[in-house]
Amino acid sequence: MLSQKTRYTIRALQHLADTWRKGPQRLDLIAEAQNIPRKFLTVILSEMVRGGLVNSTRGRDGGYELALSPLDIRYGDIIRLTRGSLALVPCAARNAHEHCHNCLPEAECRLRGLMLTLRDEMAAMLDRVSLADPITLEPPFPEAGEA
Repeated sequence: MLSQKTRYTIRALQHLADTWRKGPQRLDLIAEAQNIPRKFLTVILSEMVRGGLVNSTRGRDGGYELALSPLDIRYGDIIRLTRGSLALVPCAARNAHEHCHNCLPEAECRLRGLMLTLRDEMAAMLDRVSLADPITLEPPFPEAGEA
């Protein structure tokens, strides 16, 4: 499950993608438009500056803007920056692997096999979609049972 911080980060970066090349966006306007608490948004955008996805400009005409084109910022990158991993369980993480507590040995755990497959499929999809891609409000695939 995505944390609130990750969801706020995605919404803030989507806002900056929507205003790409229109100059720095003021923190208070982003916070209001995206319904993100100002203090939390300050922390999030500072982390994105350190992560190289956002530029910050001080002063009266300052604010925040994407450091890269929306085409070059993938949702997978955003989630990895905020969460550290795309995996749903620690034993399926690629870079932050940990053994799960109270579990079977990894070689015997079928859940781990499923989670590894899910992680790879999710990573492939999230690494294909950028902030520049249109995102529809309806799911792209029919629900189970529909055809």
